[in-house]
Amino acid sequence: MLLSIIQGIFKTKTKQKQKQKQKQISSELAQKAKAGNQEVLNDLLFAYTPFMKKTASFVCKRTIDEHDEEYSVAMNGFHEAIMNFNPNEPASLQTYAHLIIKRRIIDYIRKEAARNEKVTFIHTSREDASTEHQLLDEQAIHTYSIEQQAEARKDELIHYTQLLSKFGLSFEELTQAAPKHADARRTAFQTAQIIAETEEFYDFLIKHKRLPLKEIEAIVEVSRKTLERQRKYIIAVVLLLKSDFVYIKEYVKGEIV
Repeated sequence: MLLSIIQGIFKTKTKQKQKQKQKQISSELAQKAKAGNQEVLNDLLFAYTPFMKKTASFVCKRTIDEHDEEYSVAMNGFHEAIMNFNPNEPASLQTYAHLIIKRRIIDYIRKEAARNEKVTFIHTSREDASTEHQLLDEQAIHTYSIEQQAEARKDELIHYTQLLSKFGLSFEELTQAAPKHADARRTAFQTAQIIAETEEFYDFLIKHKRLPLKEIEAIVEVSRKTLERQRKYIIAVVLLLKSDFVYIKEYVKGEIV
């Protein structure tokens, strides 16, 4: 019975009420698994097998099955997501697991490349690269004078404004478009984070100046209507995450999963 319920999560077409119910069921099962219920944990791992394969294949740019080491990495990542999942956060288990699995597979690929002493170039988003350099940037920030910091912030805001304008956006519009409730804002931010960390989604946005709503809807448990309503805010956050704007990112550091 339990397995038949959670397998329903993977229907390709669901109404918003069904999505909310499935999100609730997944959350409750994750808490039981986290509390030590091995049967529930095994059922979750089995039911989410297609999701783990799909996410691993998406990252690796090739089909992944149970015989691939990347699948084991994906399964471990999903297990980690269950153990760390917080039902009080607006992100669903599936959305949270997508982020964790992707990061663990990228870590695995990098370690394998280093172990084999091969010169391997792995696509790394500018946001990932900027995160790696952010510690150095933050150390440098402390040596700036107040005037230099103010000038740097001003310069970032000018360039961010110019970047937004290429997508027909402005700060005034974002003030109106930003979700009013913290949970909705957090969910929109996490959706933007997935887009920023997914090459295909980001490339689509840059090329077409719009979101690949159909593809995003298949990953996050958010309705098409909500995605369209939050479109401007999500695009603005994606552009910020993919930028090198150190000062502006300081204001949203707590939102990043």
